[in-house]
Amino acid sequence: MRIEDIIRRPLLTEKTTIQRETFDTYAFEVARNANKIQVRRAVETQFSVKVAEVRMMNMHGKERRQGRYSGRRPDWKKAYVRLQAGEKPIEFFEGT
Repeated sequence: MRIEDIIRRPLLTEKTTIQRETFDTYAFEVARNANKIQVRRAVETQFSVKVAEVRMMNMHGKERRQGRYSGRRPDWKKAYVRLQAGEKPIEFFEGT
């Protein structure tokens, strides 16, 4: 698996914003078959930072309905990445 394929997108919510400001912890949606070592290498390579800790969890897709038809969103994996002390913060919106 290529490093570019491991991190799908950053998760920007109220909870992750508070964690980013307080604990230097960032949340990402990652590939379902990625492990902690691959996520660590991908973050360190793409953002030029040192990672202290990676925590991962499997998220279950929600049940969705459109009238009488029901379906499911796909399952996905979330990773919380904590940076080492003294590292520069990751800027997601540099060009804006």
